Formats: sequence, structure tokens, C-alpha cells
Amino acid sequence: MTLFIRRILSSIVVGLVLALPAQAFDTGAKAAFVFDMTTGTVLLDKNADTPMPPASMSKLMTLYVAFEAIRDGRLSLEERLPVSRHAMSYAGSTMFLDTTDRVKVEDLLRGIIVLSGNDACAVIAEALSPDGSEAGFAAFMTQRAQQMGMTNSTFKNSNGWPAAGHEMSMRDLALLARHIITDFPNFYPMFSETEFQFDGRAPRNSQNRNPLLSLGVGADGLKTGHTQQAGYGLTGSAKQGDRRVVFVLSGLESAQARAREAEAIVNWSFRQFAQKSVVKAGEEVARAPIWMGEADSVGLTPAEDVSTLMPVLGGGTLKAEVVFTGPVRAPVKKGDKIAELVFAPEGLPQTRVPLVASEDVAKGGFTARLRTVSGLLLTRLQQGPEGAL
Repeated sequence: MTLFIRRILSSIVVGLVLALPAQAFDTGAKAAFVFDMTTGTVLLDKNADTPMPPASMSKLMTLYVAFEAIRDGRLSLEERLPVSRHAMSYAGSTMFLDTTDRVKVEDLLRGIIVLSGNDACAVIAEALSPDGSEAGFAAFMTQRAQQMGMTNSTFKNSNGWPAAGHEMSMRDLALLARHIITDFPNFYPMFSETEFQFDGRAPRNSQNRNPLLSLGVGADGLKTGHTQQAGYGLTGSAKQGDRRVVFVLSGLESAQARAREAEAIVNWSFRQFAQKSVVKAGEEVARAPIWMGEADSVGLTPAEDVSTLMPVLGGGTLKAEVVFTGPVRAPVKKGDKIAELVFAPEGLPQTRVPLVASEDVAKGGFTARLRTVSGLLLTRLQQGPEGAL
């Protein structure tokens, strides 16, 4: 892509003019978020930061905490956990567990992922809770979510059973899905399993509710959700070629509407956009002015290759801006994060990419300080009487 730079005060505009805007997806969901993991491009944001009842999609957080416990050796797949009266009391989607059962952790995980077992979540929760209660586990889930950057998530139970204050945003669910995919690739294939028969029980409840798994669109996860209050929702992911898309929908009126909307979003995400390179790692995008340094400016570059999605009918350019607080005070070390590259194909939400210093700039000595003060005096004098000393 062709790059040109125009200085505006302490920011830099990097211009790449877009020919055609992206055609927006008109979703019937109350809230939605669509994110291309490969490029970091946000394709759709509708009420994505509004906390809402997530229903069974919140089970993804229980699963993430369980995966961490297995990874850290605090829980094992072959370990058998007891079923309490509290866990057995859950209705809705269940594994039909009772207090005579001791269930392998691996079966409980599949019971949550494939069968959406409310009881299975409670068994895991009580085993990992700091105080042995589901409420204690929910408090731990909330704390862990905050640590992971899910600032619009609060849990009151382990499974999404309707409860006042039990909420997640669509962006938080997408972030959680991304963490599951990237942090636990050994467990992620479970999410594409279409059926699970636990101990020969309840064959009517053995099918995965994810409507996309059998459609051949690359879908391989993650979790559906439904309550009367939340409506029908889905946190999903699909991979085609080198690209992976994560999407979250909530507030649809029926399972059929959820299936149609999810398939349409996957097709739109892959068919209407093509991946384009923006700038390579180490390639200088702009230079930021330096205050009191041995050099007057420092190069700004991304630490990794940056690409984005462009509409297939659009041109090969887009508008971008380098944003930073400047001038930057010396000393500066190579690799210091100084700025952000902000860009958005017309019709799509912004993407923000960190930019780092391309070289060291030491703090200047007397000559550098004199040059800086002289430059400041000259600038004020050029401003006229109001800017003169």
C-alpha cells in the first residue's frame, strides 16, 4: 500500500484512501460482535460493550477456569468428582447427574460443552471454589475475568442460570473465546464434537446445539445460550483457510433465527472481505518528535506485521492515523511503546495497533537542551505578540 504522511500538531496522519465502504451487516440480534482473529479487525459492533444476561454462554468462563486448573495440575482429566444435592437440583439442560455419581472431569467437560449441563458446571464449580460453594466459584470467576480484561462481566453462578446481576458483554465473550482457542488448543477440539453420550443416559439430550457444526462453513465452536430473559445467543468461531472469525450474538427470538443469523454472519465475514497487508514489522510508519534528546525524532514501527480486512469490492488503500502524546520525552529505548496506528476501512469499527520506537534515543546534553529551548523561543516569537515572551 502507498504511504504518505501529514503532520498535525503532535499526531501524524498516515493516508491511504479507501475506494468503497464495507457493506454493513444488518443483524437482528440485540447485541453482536464479530472479530477477525487473524488480522485483529472488528467487523461488527452492535451494543458490544453493554452487559447482558449471557445464559449458557457464560459456561465458557467455567470451562476456561477448569482448563487452567488442569494445566496447572490442580485438577486431572481422570479425577472423579462427587455430585452434591445443589448440583443435582439444577433443571434445564443437564447430564441428569445425582448424588450417587462420581464423574470423571473429562466427562464433565464434554457434558458442559456438548450437552450444556448445568449440573456439570456446578460440580466443577464446587470442586474448584475457594470455599467449596458455587457462589464462591462465581466470585472467583468474576475476579479472573477482570484480570483477563473482561471488565463488563459479573458472575453469580457457574452456568448462566437466570440471576440478578449475572451479565457479560458481547466483546467480553469474544475475548474469552479467543483465549480458549489460543490458550488451550489441546481442549478446543472438544467444541466441535457434535454428540456425547454420557453413561448411556438421556439420548434425547446427546446432540450439540451449535447449529453451524454440520454445515461445512468451517465452524468448530463454541457455545449456545438461551433463557427467556436473554433470548437465543451463540458465541461461535469458524476457520476458512488462514482466517479465523469469532462472533457473538445475543437476544434473537428463536433457535431458527439464531441458526440463520449465525450462518449469514460467517458467510458475510469470509465472502465480503479479503486480507490485505498494511505495514510490515520493523517498517517505519512515521517519526515522532523528541523532547530534550540527542536526536530530534524517533522512528515509529509495528512490532509485528499488520494486516486488515478490506471489502472485496473496495480499493487497496485506507485512511490511518498515528496517535501519540508528544513530543516524546527522552530517553527512549528501542521497542518502547510510543504510539498507536489507528485505521478503519470505511463502514467498519476502528483497529488500533501499538507502534514502538525503532531505535534508542538518549537524553541530550547541554547542546540538545539549548537547541530545544531555542526552538521553543523561535516558535513563540513566530506566533506574534500573543505568543511572544
